[in-house]
Amino acid sequence: MTRVLVTGGAGYIGTHTCVELLARGYEPVVVDNFVNSTPEAIRRVSRLTGRTLTWYEGDVRDTGKMAHLLGKHECRAVIHFAGLKAVGESTERPLDYYSVNTLGTHALASAMLDAGVHQLVFSSSATVYGEPVFLPYTESHPLQPTSPYGRSKQAAEMLLNDIAASGAMRDIAILRYFNPIGAHPSGLIGEDPNDVPNNLMPYVAQVAVGRRPFLNIWGNDYDTPDGTGVRDYLHVVDLARAHVLALDRFRHTHGPVTLNLGTGHGSSVLDVVKAFEEASGRRIPLRFEPRRAGDIAAFWADPSLAEETLGWKAENTLEDMCRDQWTWQSRNPLGYEAA
Repeated sequence: MTRVLVTGGAGYIGTHTCVELLARGYEPVVVDNFVNSTPEAIRRVSRLTGRTLTWYEGDVRDTGKMAHLLGKHECRAVIHFAGLKAVGESTERPLDYYSVNTLGTHALASAMLDAGVHQLVFSSSATVYGEPVFLPYTESHPLQPTSPYGRSKQAAEMLLNDIAASGAMRDIAILRYFNPIGAHPSGLIGEDPNDVPNNLMPYVAQVAVGRRPFLNIWGNDYDTPDGTGVRDYLHVVDLARAHVLALDRFRHTHGPVTLNLGTGHGSSVLDVVKAFEEASGRRIPLRFEPRRAGDIAAFWADPSLAEETLGWKAENTLEDMCRDQWTWQSRNPLGYEAA
């Protein structure tokens, strides 16, 4: 069985990916600092899959510890999720974002080379593109990120591409996520922000379950059909599957690749709210606020290269995403905290 180190493996996307890895015959070894996650999420993965996960508390910036874990478990590859991810927060805490997202990637890559591990799947972001020059975004779109978060991810991408060009690490898959939402259909694992959610869907779900009184919508004067921001939302399970397919690719095709992961369709904030109201049977009170720094009016993916390269395509609809999100939130109104 191929062991894979999963940094940030207790997080939202990390847990869902661990489920898919186990289903495909990989053995994930999780390391997480639990700043934005909890060990309960790992226990839920074990409950869901009937498998006990190996996990450690640790920071991805600790090169020595990462190299030790890679060697101890004879990991053949790494999936790197560990990072900070809120666009608005990054404008207030840029040092933290560069430290975790950029320097953390540097430290991890150093540990991998020390341990002789040469396969990496990297969690990047569509925010590296910035204001659209054209839509949908293809992987060749200019990179002009508008926030410290996006720039920290771009810097990490540049680092990894330079490592690949040097020949030191040949197999690197950079996956540019659009907007993952939803949860595992079982309702056992899902997105559970430790504080006030920075992303739309967990905020909507917390309003629906009564944890918050209303949804703040940041800007309703964008040049979009209903004035609210348009994003390419994809189901987190679809996203998780792509990471496993990226690892599978390394078995027969070598060299770096950069891929968009999205559905290829945009939905507005109000589209998501309406779909969630229908899925939950709950009304979502709204309050409109000024635009947030660093936000963009509209963007969505051209995911055709991911389909061509990995055989991957998003399968779930917005209705599926909202249904599964509501299953998770209604069964876990306080998230993992109740456990």
